[in-house]
Amino acid sequence: MPIDSSLAIIVIVVVLALFFDFSNGFQDTANAIATSISTRALTPKLAIILAAVMNFLGALAFTGVAKTIGGKIADPFALEHGMFIVMAALVAATAWNVITTYFGMPSSCSHALIGALAGAVVASVGVQGINIYGFGKIMLALLISPLAAVTAGFAFMWTIRKVFADANPFKINRRFRLIQVLTASFQAFSHGTNDAQKTMGIITFALIAGGFQSDLEIHLWVKVAAATAMALGTSVGGWRIIKTLGTQIIRLRPASGVSADLGSTTVILSATMLGAPVSTTHVISSSIFGTGIARQRAAVKWLTGRNMLVAWILTLPVSALLAGLCYRVLDAIVIS
Repeated sequence: MPIDSSLAIIVIVVVLALFFDFSNGFQDTANAIATSISTRALTPKLAIILAAVMNFLGALAFTGVAKTIGGKIADPFALEHGMFIVMAALVAATAWNVITTYFGMPSSCSHALIGALAGAVVASVGVQGINIYGFGKIMLALLISPLAAVTAGFAFMWTIRKVFADANPFKINRRFRLIQVLTASFQAFSHGTNDAQKTMGIITFALIAGGFQSDLEIHLWVKVAAATAMALGTSVGGWRIIKTLGTQIIRLRPASGVSADLGSTTVILSATMLGAPVSTTHVISSSIFGTGIARQRAAVKWLTGRNMLVAWILTLPVSALLAGLCYRVLDAIVIS
């Protein structure tokens, strides 16, 4: 492929990746700040500003998840049309993000991107193009993390209820609102450490496939660009999803908001340290469910959980199919 053509394609891919990151920011911002807004620990405006700043800092802090996305799903060094594969994956994943955000469904941006990348690879070179071992490990992390989050949210809420069983409810709520400013900050930071890394990884994948890079190191400009796009998306916010997470699972109080924040942050940061991409949507929603089960099981709105589960189940295969279709269109119009 001529150098000018390759350069034009990689520019398009980077723009698409950053737009995906932006859409990820306005969808998953809701996850990071829904609890603090619903408990009135933070005003919506302050919560969004705080989340944007902490997302940006978190995005710059780690690269392990980026390297996993860049090299564990498929081998970017071995794919002839790798840049077009990434292009198809990004179009499909972004489309799914926009659709689910419009309908207020907190689906997983991580599932969308991972499923779309796998679907585009299969459409290009077949199933043999997938790194089964690496892809399997990613799927295992995506499966285990919500279960861990339910357990963590339950454990934190159960402990708080036991420790403060005889405390004055008014005083406890006031104190936990203050504490939640810190836990919401940590949750937004942890979100940046994992979710923005995925965009860094997909850009690096495309750079390698296009011959612009010879290793999996994440360049500084990639980190800054992805962190900035995520922060800008965060500043927009996803108000329909905030309503779903903040009110449609269980009515959150400051203590349960802190428990949910701590449970999800623990799981997300642990995954980031291991270089494992997880769905922050799954983790945060699951932690809220765990908190609700510990506090008042009968008050949990299980119908919301069922609707979320349907969206989560659909995300990976639908995004894979969309990406495969996008790649076929590109193949017919551009590649061939």
